[in-house]
Amino acid sequence: MQDMLLPGVEIIDPRALSSQISAAIAAETDPREARAIAVRHLAEAKATANSVLATAFAERPLEARALTRAQSHLTDGLVSTAFELARHHFHPLPTPTEAERLSVLAVGGYGRAEMAPFSDVDLLFLTPWKMTPWAESVIETMLYILWDLKLKVGHSSRTVRDCIRLGREDITIRTALLEHRHITGDAALAHELDTALWAELFRNSGPEFIEAKLAERADRHKRQGGQRYVLEPNVKEGKGGLRDLQTLYWIGKYLNRVPDAAGLVQAGLLTQDEYETFNRAENFLWAVRCHLHYICKRAMDQLTFDMQVEVAARMGYHDSGGRRAVEVFMQDYFRHATRVGELTRVFLTQLEARHAKPEAGIMGLFRRRKSVRAGFRLVQGRIDAAEPRAFLADKLNMLRVFEEGLRTGYLLHPNIMRLIAANLRLIDDEMREDPEAQRIFLDLLLKHGNPERSLRRMNELGVLGAFIPEFEPIVAMMQFNVYHHYTVDEHIIQCISTLAQIERGELVEELPLSSDILEKGVSRRVLYVALLLHDIGKGRPEDHSILGAQIARRVAPRLGLNEEECETVEWLVRYHLLMSDMAQKRDIGDPRTVRDFAKAVKTRKRLDLLTVLTVCDIRGVGPGTWNNWKAMLLRRLHSETAEALENGLENVNRERRENEAKRQLREVLADWDAKDLRAELARHYAPYWQGLLTETQAVFARLLRGLDDAEIRIDLHPDPARDATRACFALADHPGIFSRLAGALALVGANVVDARTYTSKDGYATAVFWIQDADGHPYEVSRLPRLRQMIEKTLRGEVVPREALADRDKVKKREREFRFPTHITFDNEGSEIYTIIEVDTRDRPGLLYDLTRTLAANNVYIASAVIATFGAQVVDSFYVKDMFGLKLHQKHRQEALDRKLRQAIAEGAKRAQAQG
Repeated sequence: MQDMLLPGVEIIDPRALSSQISAAIAAETDPREARAIAVRHLAEAKATANSVLATAFAERPLEARALTRAQSHLTDGLVSTAFELARHHFHPLPTPTEAERLSVLAVGGYGRAEMAPFSDVDLLFLTPWKMTPWAESVIETMLYILWDLKLKVGHSSRTVRDCIRLGREDITIRTALLEHRHITGDAALAHELDTALWAELFRNSGPEFIEAKLAERADRHKRQGGQRYVLEPNVKEGKGGLRDLQTLYWIGKYLNRVPDAAGLVQAGLLTQDEYETFNRAENFLWAVRCHLHYICKRAMDQLTFDMQVEVAARMGYHDSGGRRAVEVFMQDYFRHATRVGELTRVFLTQLEARHAKPEAGIMGLFRRRKSVRAGFRLVQGRIDAAEPRAFLADKLNMLRVFEEGLRTGYLLHPNIMRLIAANLRLIDDEMREDPEAQRIFLDLLLKHGNPERSLRRMNELGVLGAFIPEFEPIVAMMQFNVYHHYTVDEHIIQCISTLAQIERGELVEELPLSSDILEKGVSRRVLYVALLLHDIGKGRPEDHSILGAQIARRVAPRLGLNEEECETVEWLVRYHLLMSDMAQKRDIGDPRTVRDFAKAVKTRKRLDLLTVLTVCDIRGVGPGTWNNWKAMLLRRLHSETAEALENGLENVNRERRENEAKRQLREVLADWDAKDLRAELARHYAPYWQGLLTETQAVFARLLRGLDDAEIRIDLHPDPARDATRACFALADHPGIFSRLAGALALVGANVVDARTYTSKDGYATAVFWIQDADGHPYEVSRLPRLRQMIEKTLRGEVVPREALADRDKVKKREREFRFPTHITFDNEGSEIYTIIEVDTRDRPGLLYDLTRTLAANNVYIASAVIATFGAQVVDSFYVKDMFGLKLHQKHRQEALDRKLRQAIAEGAKRAQAQG
């Protein structure tokens, strides 16, 4: 076997091993004892070989093909030795008849001589006719030996006729047989099978096999998530994985009897360059798979987050330029997966051209077809260049072809894809500055209603990175956190897709505000270009918003935007996270939040543009990241800011809000007697009136009415419009109340998304928490009684949260490798009367309780907490005062609190790691 990691004899020497075992069992009369001795010798040889291979692969971690061949060579040695022992020692037959010929063949991946360290061993035992008792005994003994060696053996015993018959009926068996390889036993019988398969089974059934394999591939992709950029990909079965490459080889072999993947070039199915891409991708994916096997000490194909870090380290990746080694590794992974996708597309359409069933002529008459422009032609219903040389003579055709695809609705033919991919050098500075190129590109974004289709294809072929070179570094760039579901380039395309959906009127119900803004009209050129560029600065040590804005300043004029448009795009890229941060990490009920935000956006036009961009950005993160809670926060921030911009910032003040809130509550409580109503309106301080909606104030009014000092009143109300359950508590105030409530909610597995607590002038605490279940939804009504019970027990002191949380406060194993350095900031400017303490760290169930307990223990009063969760990361913002009702101004006080909060986080994280 060529190109192995070590010379074959250093891995296993079957001849020497057989002699050694034969000598060791020669005098043994008990067959079971003899087999045990044989297994001991074989196991020792296997362990030694695996150890030297593991060491050699650790030293040369990218030479995967050499390892897979070496593993196959080792397995061949074990199988052939076991067969020799079974045939000659355990079941000797001095004069075998013609019927007692027996051949052992490898099939499937083992037949291809490609094995990872823990791959299955698929064997075919071939007999000329019906199985004889002797053959049965040999096979049984041999299998027992292999099983005792802890090999995962798949096996079948068949005649040549059986193989042909079963191969006709079952495409999986046919594929396995396609890769048969003789290991030991009767070689003539193996040759007979080979001849029969090619003469009777594989010949003339190519189209049927192709169809079955493509259906299998589509089904497999669907099961694996349907797209290439799944962040925990399956190296073997996923889109762009090993199975896709194997499918190409199987089809090529089936149709052209090529002996290996290199034969696809001679068969005219791949160019030499494409074969080299195939080879590089295959070697890379095999390396990943083999490292996974070694790390897990078992067959493992899923590249989970925790595995990605280890595989990257084993393959020699290092942290560099502000990026973690794992992110650089995964970018390489996704780039290979993309190339595998391109190869597959080119290859399959090539085949379709050769084996396509002619379309029924009469159907063609009824189907109205759009004609393509001069210079293009339709081949099998796909756009191709009429004449390649003429196509390349005008380099603008490199963009026009995508416009033609959107205009007509036709897909691109692989011939033209090959032509584009091989000539990307034509996209030069001269072309980038050409006004016509700029027009075509902007039309692709703005004119046809589905820009994501052309952007995705341009990206996969390298055109997008060539036309906007600043885009190239983020192609296939992974963000190593559980929040972002896609690579950066795919996230951008998803965002643009969302914008196009809003424009097509498909999301009116889900996104009424954005739909309304777009209907009334904003600059579409600005919005699409800003979305295209908003994350272009990612992957460098600098803040990606600042760097992205600098890049946008260069790129936007090159895309044909005028000076004012360029300025707006640059501003949107620089501040694309501002609205999301303000809505999710600050208290919108605090007038200062709205005033500061209004000062930053300055105009209604920018507010509207930023709102739509923010919505598309959040939705583009992945399924499930957008919910009614975020929608409600953004809508509220938009409407209050719009009002501030219209009526003047001075109108956004506490007094005005307080008067308005009291007026609205009077209307809601119109049935109350005047004395009770006056008491309710007089008992609360100003922040209470600004921070809560009227409906929540009405709930508290009812809870407080006639409340006894020893009593705790609770109101739980699912609010689907906000994707949360509102939990209101009214009770006599005492220090640490917020912390105990946070502990009680953590105990029932509730995620707090927002919380407010106020103390009334007559000494009662009114606390409201908005909570979600583990799936990010409001609690079902049936679960509320248990929630109430646990809260009451905790508040009465029957359950101590710290102890009860100990075994629940876990970090999931697959999330352990995420790095979320803790950042703590003290902001005395963001609110008129509170200090805002913002804690950005790794999320876990008991975190909010730990933080609030620490603040309470240090005599810090929490007025409200805003919680923003981003996958495994959380930003908790606390609006606080000291025990005298003042902001925390002293530097030494802030530093001491910072230390204690960090200590609480570190101790909690340690406990969680131990539990995980």
